[in-house]
Amino acid sequence: MLQAVEGNLIERDIFIGAKALVPSRLVAVHMPESIVNERRRMAKKTAKKKGYTPSKAHLNLLAWNLFITNVPRTIWKTETVGKVYPIRWQVELIFKSWKSYLHLASMNTKKADTTLCYLSGRMLLILLNYALCPQMRHTLWLKKKRALSLVKLVRHFQALADRWMQAIFQSELALRRFLTRACATAEHLVAKASRKRRTTAQILRASLGQQHESVEFAAVVNA
Repeated sequence: MLQAVEGNLIERDIFIGAKALVPSRLVAVHMPESIVNERRRMAKKTAKKKGYTPSKAHLNLLAWNLFITNVPRTIWKTETVGKVYPIRWQVELIFKSWKSYLHLASMNTKKADTTLCYLSGRMLLILLNYALCPQMRHTLWLKKKRALSLVKLVRHFQALADRWMQAIFQSELALRRFLTRACATAEHLVAKASRKRRTTAQILRASLGQQHESVEFAAVVNA
């Protein structure tokens, strides 16, 4: 089907599931030639290391990004689906930091009251960390044009947990001073590593460069 496509975008109605048959949308977006060539180069390199030859079908599929969603067309147009995916990846990173670095998923408690106390404490820790996240992200981008690493931010405040707790029980002024120093230090520690390819945030900014497109995109995401 993809080999017969004229253009860079195609959508088909499909059903997902062996029994439930959930109505969904399959959206295929043809990638730029530079990305396709790099994908195929990496696929051939991996195949060579493992002692096999990648199939022609596999190499053809590497020219496309495939998305499946059940969000109706009245909310997300075909061309919007591919733009939304990078935002979904940011949500996955948040869940990863909650589970892996704030230990929300690791509980050794058995009694209901103890479990509730543990979860409440962890959720409070998450709230405190992420209350500071938007301003830190904004400041880091304005000053250094660098994206914020959620994982590094969580690690930074974890290392300061004892002093943070002490400041909370002292005074509002002590807490304000602690957070000011902690955030100033964080600017040098929580940026994502530099890399040649653009970050997800940079790709999103580029795709939303025009104001009218940005407003339309925000509307469909919020919907």
